Parts: sequence; structure tokens; C-alpha cells
Amino acid sequence: MKTLKTLIASAAILFTSLTSTAQTADEIITKYFENIGGKEKLSKVNSFKMSMVTNYNGMEIPVEVFNDKTGKMYVKINFQGKEITQIAFDGKTGWSTNFMTMKAEKLDSETTENMLSQIKDFPDPFLNYKEKGFKVEFLGKETKEGTECFKIKLTKDPITVAGKKEENVTFYYFDTENYVPIMTEAEIKEGPSKGQISTSTMGDYQEVDGLFFPFTMNQGGQAMTVKKILINPTVDAKEFEMKTE
Repeated sequence: MKTLKTLIASAAILFTSLTSTAQTADEIITKYFENIGGKEKLSKVNSFKMSMVTNYNGMEIPVEVFNDKTGKMYVKINFQGKEITQIAFDGKTGWSTNFMTMKAEKLDSETTENMLSQIKDFPDPFLNYKEKGFKVEFLGKETKEGTECFKIKLTKDPITVAGKKEENVTFYYFDTENYVPIMTEAEIKEGPSKGQISTSTMGDYQEVDGLFFPFTMNQGGQAMTVKKILINPTVDAKEFEMKTE
């Protein structure tokens, strides 16, 4: 009987612990949305365009990024006065510019499949994450770059790598004071850096039409500064079409 009571007590403690963890993750996410402007306002975002600058060998390179809820996206850079579409996706077909030949090349089917799976990330992967089939888990607190953070594990739909489905996990670090992400970590799944951790940082959150966005970012050592963000801009469909010349 004593053993049975011990088992019941242990089960109760475990259940309470799991419930508490789930609630804590949702509490952090709820607070996050409250602090950046609210879920209702964010859900009305159909597209956004960011104008940024990055530094390359001492040169300031303008970068323009567009995303919308249908999956359409592009990343353009302006190099020595010439506009180059680095990558684009019209919701069905993706392409990029080969910097050796400066010709447009269609993305392979695997990359296209993965881009299609990312549509649910817009405008924020945590927005209605349960309905998307995503999972979140609170992993406690960690200090990142001198800042105490809540560590949240986000598991999204699997991605395809070399013909196989791979787990798609990103770790988010939310500032415990402001409840906004200041860093993410994810494992690199392919290429020369396969198995290494890709780290992105973000900060200097500023208000744009009632919503807050990070205006400084750094991914893999490449720093970017946002100059302007437009919410729900009108963009010509030709911007996503693969260039034939």
C-alpha cells in the first residue's frame, strides 16, 4: 500500500510538473504577444517589407526583404548600384541568382518543398502555433549575452534533407524582462557546416504601426540594421517572377 501511495504521489507530482511547464510556455508566449502589440493586430498583417543595410568588406549593402501570408517572398540586394534578386518565391516556384554567372536558376524540388512548409511561419511561428501543429516547450532559464532569458523549444513541421524528413527545431531565448526574443539557435542540417549550431540575435525593438519589430539582427556573424518596415504594402507580382535574361 505504501508503494502504491508513493507511485500515485510521484505521478501527481509529474503531472503537475508537466502541466506547469506547458502553462509557463504559453504564459511566456502570451506575454510576448501583449508586449509586441497584440495577437489581434498581428493577425491582420498580410505582408511586410523591410529595408535594411549590411556591411560587406567595408561597404554598406542595401537589402530589401518581402514576405506575405501566401508564401511569396524575395530578398534583394543593391551591389554597386545594381539590384540583384538573391532569392525569390512566388508561392509555388522558387529561384535564386547564381553570383558566378549572374543568371537566374530555379531552386530544386526539395528546397521548394521546404519553402512551402514555411508558409505557416508567417507572420510569426508562435501565432496560433497549436492550430499549425507546432509544439512549444519551456526549458527553464539561461543567460545569453549577459541577459537572463526564458528558453523555449519550438518544434515545427519536419523539413526534407537529402530525401529524408528531419526534425525542425529552433530554440528561442526570450528576455525575462521584456518577454521578446533576443536570440535563436538551430542545428544546420546540410552543407559544410552540417551539425553546427546557427545562432541569430535580435534587438533594438521599435514600433511600426502599433507593432514592435527588432531593428538590429545578426545571423552567422552577418549584422543587419533595419531602416524601414512597411506593413501590408502593395508589391507587383512581377517581383517574384523568375528572370529569363
